[in-house]
Amino acid sequence: MGLSKTIWTKPAEHLLAYHPDEPVLYFAPAVLQATARKFLEGFPGLVTYAVKSNPDEVVLSNLVAAGVNGFDVASPFEMELVSRVAPGAAMHYNNPVRSRSEIATAVRLGCASYSVDSHSELDKLIEMVPAAGTEITVRFKLPVSGAAYNFGAKFGADAEKAAVLLKRVAGAGFIPSITFHPGTQCTDPMAWDAYIRKAAWIAAEAGVPIARLNVGGGFPSHRLAELAPQLDEIFALIDRVTDEAFGADRPVLVCEPGRAMVAESYTLAVRIKALRDDDHVFMNDGIYGGLAELPLIGVIDRIEVLSPDLNPRQGAVRPRICFGPTCDSVDRLPGEIALPGDMAEGDYMLFHGMGAYSTATVTRFNGFGNIGIETVYSFKD
Repeated sequence: MGLSKTIWTKPAEHLLAYHPDEPVLYFAPAVLQATARKFLEGFPGLVTYAVKSNPDEVVLSNLVAAGVNGFDVASPFEMELVSRVAPGAAMHYNNPVRSRSEIATAVRLGCASYSVDSHSELDKLIEMVPAAGTEITVRFKLPVSGAAYNFGAKFGADAEKAAVLLKRVAGAGFIPSITFHPGTQCTDPMAWDAYIRKAAWIAAEAGVPIARLNVGGGFPSHRLAELAPQLDEIFALIDRVTDEAFGADRPVLVCEPGRAMVAESYTLAVRIKALRDDDHVFMNDGIYGGLAELPLIGVIDRIEVLSPDLNPRQGAVRPRICFGPTCDSVDRLPGEIALPGDMAEGDYMLFHGMGAYSTATVTRFNGFGNIGIETVYSFKD
């Protein structure tokens, strides 16, 4: 994958000019910067970007241009990337399990904050990371629903253990903080309510005033046409509940959006390879490519179907099974997708809101996955 130097007015202009037979991701920097400003202006605290969701250098550069100066990193690769693209930006190393060589790289590159959810990992940080001016943020988990899948299955201490860890962090001379993640694509604002109140309980139980509370990522992107995320409502709830829960000991807030920050700035165009007996749709991309997340998170129904001459298909919709191009039978989108009845082989399907994880997790299984990237000014007419 490589970003073209040509800037198109919108995806249709490129499709009409080249009629590509390979999938294409269309990137709109203006949309990305507008989303970043929405977070920077609306969230009541520090906004950091979760690099894992889309580590393209042009994404990071546009976020820096919009005013983002903090990044959530999870590996030495991501640290090196941020150090190169955004020198001087704060790096928060929020992968709670690290090898000693990874910790050494983080220290060398100046990571300002580390998360932890276990005594054994805290032992390594105390051993290797200079305490002065360094934050260690204790990650905890709750059985909260409302997300596409639960991050607590892998990371996070229970509340009682988190309180013990927090006391150790403070006792070792680090800046004590707390972090959580409500789960990816979390559409229930009350998840943050429960987590924030429990974070206040943990701090009180430990007897440790915390410097910052990282309310995680999990902010939802726009996947279903009839369910647009209400980020302003989530921001307002986070602000209000933090006041209620912590009172005079209110910590500085931090968030680490990935999906919600970058998703809307990309649209994925795939071509229909075949319409088998006017039933099953076979596309030139699937779950081993740019659509990898759909079986995990659920389908995106913000789909346009265009004829080869770029006229919208407007036939009565009918449910169809959609397969990707590989020989693997699990290479299919979840469920059945409502698509125009007059669609045909050679048509294009445009999936909107595809900036998160579409480039980060793509494979070349079966020799597919050659996704082009083009820059556009806008996705609208």
